[in-house]
Amino acid sequence: MLRSMSARDSDGDDPPKPQKRVAYITPEGAKKLRAELDELWLVERPRVTQQVADAAALGDRSENAEYIYGKRRLREIDRRVRFLSKRLDEIRIVSEPPSDPKRCFFGAWVTVEDEDGAEKTYRIVGADESDLSSGYISMDSPVAKALLGKREGDTLTIKVPKGDVEYTILHVKYSA
Repeated sequence: MLRSMSARDSDGDDPPKPQKRVAYITPEGAKKLRAELDELWLVERPRVTQQVADAAALGDRSENAEYIYGKRRLREIDRRVRFLSKRLDEIRIVSEPPSDPKRCFFGAWVTVEDEDGAEKTYRIVGADESDLSSGYISMDSPVAKALLGKREGDTLTIKVPKGDVEYTILHVKYSA
């Protein structure tokens, strides 16, 4: 009789469990997530729940668009509330600046100059608060990874989808 072997059968050990990365966030980012959770839970959900109850009171629910839409919206709200609650429990808020304020670390505002002389300012943040239009880049992005640990005056080459870009770090600060 043939039997397939699993990783557990072959060496007696369980397969390695993936390491869970700590999610970092700025105090401002955590405040925004908390505000969104409070808005959904304390304002939006009660309002939609009342709309669903009012729609249900009208009778036939199978053809009642307000009822069907309301139930769908409640599921969306509940899904987002669960995600935000869990996420807020998992994240680590980074509020202290590093011991060397001239080096790029999480939470830094970094002004760089490219080879054409154009200046850009980025803030290195967690994935939950990245927003390129505001200059907030995820610490997991190629640009942020290249900047982390560097100091003012350093020149670095970053591989981006368009090709290699050379940046010089002009300024690093930790307050807005």
